[in-house]
Amino acid sequence: METSRRLPGFARVVVIGGGVTGISTAYHLAAAGVTDVVLVERGALGSGSTGRAAGGVRTQFSDRANIEMAVRSLNTYRQFGERFGQDIDLRQTGYLFLLDSAATVSAFERNVALQNELGLPSRMISVAEAKRLTPLIDTDGLVAAAYSPTDGYCTPESVVLGFAGAARRHGARLLTHCAATGIDINADRIVGVRTEGGRIETDTVICAAGAWSRQIGEWTSTELAVTPLRRQLLVTEPMADLPPDLPFTIDFGTSFYLRNEGAGLLLGASDLGETPGYHLGPTEDWLSQISHAVQHRAPRLAESGVAHHWAGLYEMTPDHNALIGEADGPSRFLYAGGFSGHGFMMAPAVGEIMRDLFLGRPPFIDVSQFHARRFQHAAPHPELNIV
Repeated sequence: METSRRLPGFARVVVIGGGVTGISTAYHLAAAGVTDVVLVERGALGSGSTGRAAGGVRTQFSDRANIEMAVRSLNTYRQFGERFGQDIDLRQTGYLFLLDSAATVSAFERNVALQNELGLPSRMISVAEAKRLTPLIDTDGLVAAAYSPTDGYCTPESVVLGFAGAARRHGARLLTHCAATGIDINADRIVGVRTEGGRIETDTVICAAGAWSRQIGEWTSTELAVTPLRRQLLVTEPMADLPPDLPFTIDFGTSFYLRNEGAGLLLGASDLGETPGYHLGPTEDWLSQISHAVQHRAPRLAESGVAHHWAGLYEMTPDHNALIGEADGPSRFLYAGGFSGHGFMMAPAVGEIMRDLFLGRPPFIDVSQFHARRFQHAAPHPELNIV
């Protein structure tokens, strides 16, 4: 890994944040021929939210632009080994949403119609079919389910390694253990980035700092409405007779989810009492909550032991949609963050978008709806498929 000991004096663009979004951005810039691309990360690459993610990659969203970004990203993940020489253990076992109310079913029916319009194979299915797909569940209270067979999950750390290696091969410099500490501005133009290892002269900054985006935005008087929120996960001890093709299964009403992880299961859920902040320690309250969810929806798992338990950070926005764009001032400050739990699954597409915004050409989708200033002018139009 490069460190601040080899800090360059100049960069054409500085990317702040070494998670999957930042590394994807650095790769796409360098691969497009942009010279002097520098990424700074205060820890190791992927050591923030990316390395603590569940690894889900799905296309089942309620917003057209989110679906399109997810589809493009899933296509990259399918080709990742061939393109980047890195196995990411992609398992396309499907995503299954369990639904327990008529109102939720109606919303998912609309979502599925939009997804089908965009060419996806998602569909509404019966409770009986959901039980066949995920035999571990108790179907009490369920009224329907939504399923897409091409969704799945992969290994975030491997994705980071693949993008990072490719970025370096194209000439990008990825500086680890080199935290950004400020942005210098002169006459409403960025002129440099200050880091723990010194100053880098540049006129362009891309903020890909995830849950820490708000603070980076403040350095340029840009309001990035990102709030950090802890999410906890655990992996069970090995369990016998787990279906090898188990879908990534989400009990939408409670946010409880499960998928295979080695010889055990990865389990997660939101914490109803969680408060915003950079808390990363696991809590007994959450363990109690997920135990209740397990008893309710997958009682067979109640006797399984816990092998690992950890926490990461969601980067929440008021409407659960990302912040993607370029600030009105200073020039040039670009940003990509606030994905509210779906940053990993959209990172390949977002890297392409940030490349195109930097180069001044239209991205593959119109991202104007994701501009950070939207909260000043209109009521939020939320993404509904967030757990």
